[in-house]
Order: sequence, then structure tokens, then C-alpha cells
Amino acid sequence: MKILMLFVMVLGLMAQPRGYKALFNGRDLEGWEVRGDGKWTVIEGGVLVGQRDVNPRDMAPGKKFQTEQEFSRWLNHQAWLYTKDEFEQYDLHVEFWTKEHGNSGVSLHDKTRAAAAIAFPPDFTKTPARTAYEVQINNNYPDPHPTGSIYGFVDAPKEALKENQWNAMDIAVRKDSIVVKLNGREVARIVPDAKRSTSGPIGLQLHDQFTVIQFRKVWIKKIS
Repeated sequence: MKILMLFVMVLGLMAQPRGYKALFNGRDLEGWEVRGDGKWTVIEGGVLVGQRDVNPRDMAPGKKFQTEQEFSRWLNHQAWLYTKDEFEQYDLHVEFWTKEHGNSGVSLHDKTRAAAAIAFPPDFTKTPARTAYEVQINNNYPDPHPTGSIYGFVDAPKEALKENQWNAMDIAVRKDSIVVKLNGREVARIVPDAKRSTSGPIGLQLHDQFTVIQFRKVWIKKIS
């Protein structure tokens, strides 16, 4: 039975379109670098699960948080998972699921590897969304930028997301454009900022202490 399950999992991973390569092998984190305190595990079906190890004692009134600002810094302290390799021009396909009020994202060309976001306290002026590019994943989180938005550049239409379901995102990264499609629909397009990096790793985000995110079929096609 275990051999059959492994065969089915591998077959599913091999189903990427012609020219694409799997970034995630469906078994472990080979080729990836954990950044911050996120817990990343692989479950049945080759699904990657990201979550945080929240300590209930952190929530006890008066024990840790003396001000609302301290609580906000703890709550929104980010964790990330980055490819070890860096890329310049490419097509990226990723499928994701996040619980209600989940907040995640995909970073592009972030050479800092989220250094300011995983530091504590975090520096929110130097997160991947501010220094490189972040494509938003937002399932009714209280944030004005819907899924598919290129954070800080352009917002996607909210109705493109299938709430509480698996969604497919395709990101085309070129020297002169970044285009995002959500479930086959174009939802965002920008001209890259000349002041930002033109190459770097790909990152998967855990935005806050309570987000749970799942990814599968993380595929890339390099463009020369």
C-alpha cells in the first residue's frame, strides 16, 4: 500500500506541463531554506504545510505584552520558506489552500530572504513586499489587498479567489513585466521597479502567528 501511495504521489508531481520543473519534490524540503520560526512539514499526497508554533502563554494578559504595539509585533512577525536557488525570468505555478483569515504570499527576487521580516522585532519597512515583490494570498484576512495582488503596486479583484478551497496561481516574471493569474484569470500586471532586484529566490510566506497555509504543485519554467 505504501509503495502504491508513493507511486501515485510521484505521478502527480510529474504531471507538470511541458518545460516546467518541480521546485518541491513532495517528500521533504530538499532545495529549500527555512527562514524564521515556521514549521514546514510534508503530508500525504505531497502537500507542504506551513504553520507556527504558538505558545498559549504568550497570550496571557500582562505576562508578555505590555502595549498594543508589542502584541502587534508578535502577531505579525513573519516566517518564510525560500528556494536555495535564485531565478531571473520564469513562469511559476503554485497551488495553495489557507484557512479562513489566512494570510500568506509568494515573494519574487527577494535577495534579503526576508531578513527584516523574520527579525524580532520585525522591520515592516524592509519586508519582501517593500524591497522586492510579494504576490498576496489572503482568505478574508483583515487586509485591503486581495489574493493575487502585487503588494504595494496593484490590487487584484477579490472575487477571483475561491474562498476556503484550493486555488491555482500562475506568475510570469519578465524583465519588463510581472503578470499574475489566479485560477486562469489575469488579476494583476505591473512594470517592475527599476530600483528593485532583477533576480533572486522564490519565497513562501507565513504572515502571522495564526496563519496555516498549504502548497502543492510548485512548478517553474525558466525563460532565457
